[in-house]
Amino acid sequence: MHDRLGLAASIALLMGLFPPSVQAAGLGAQMLGYRSEAQYLLGQHVKLVAMVAAFSVLLGVPLGIWLSRHSMRRYSEGVMQLLNIGSTVPTLAKLAIAMLFFGIGTGSAVIGLTIATLMPIVRNTCVGLQSVAPALLDAARGIGMRPGQILWRVELPNALNVIVSGIRTAITYATGTAALAFLIGGGGLGELIFTGIDTNEPAMMLTGAITTCALAVMVDLLLYQIQYWLIPRGVNPYRPLRT
Repeated sequence: MHDRLGLAASIALLMGLFPPSVQAAGLGAQMLGYRSEAQYLLGQHVKLVAMVAAFSVLLGVPLGIWLSRHSMRRYSEGVMQLLNIGSTVPTLAKLAIAMLFFGIGTGSAVIGLTIATLMPIVRNTCVGLQSVAPALLDAARGIGMRPGQILWRVELPNALNVIVSGIRTAITYATGTAALAFLIGGGGLGELIFTGIDTNEPAMMLTGAITTCALAVMVDLLLYQIQYWLIPRGVNPYRPLRT
């Protein structure tokens, strides 16, 4: 409920505050002139975020599962601290380092943004699995389940809400910060934002900024709906059991 209210407030802010200010500045018609560019760059932006999301999930979830295993718990804190240090480095710095090693282009942007979004997925996966009630694990062992069966049938279903929350946070973050990819040749809506700043074109800058904000809000709304309907009642705090 709180998430819905927050997202509704964000949408109200975008719809209620931006248009009057834009019209007052006489930029509405100028912004419409960048519509075709915005549509093209929006497609680039979405593809970039989709690639980052796929790589982040494919790397982050298995790493979180591995760190949650009992044999790895002595190392998990050290790995988490390493990832945490990496997350404190500004995203632009990560992109610059990726460009240094892999050159200019979309590939470097994907690598830099993937590194930037790994932490919430790894952390939530590890913490979610470690938080499963010991009684459930004991019951699973008592009926003869093997470790792999316990992971897939007991641990992951009970930790799914925490894991998906981490994925949602990471993808929403990637959607906003992907605008920086333009600075290293990765394309996306950042082209409108930064070109507008460089050329002192407020209409161009606002077109890119508002489109990026709206996309981030819509992505978060979509992921919330997926989280709401994917996770079954009983382990989903957004869908309490019917009485």
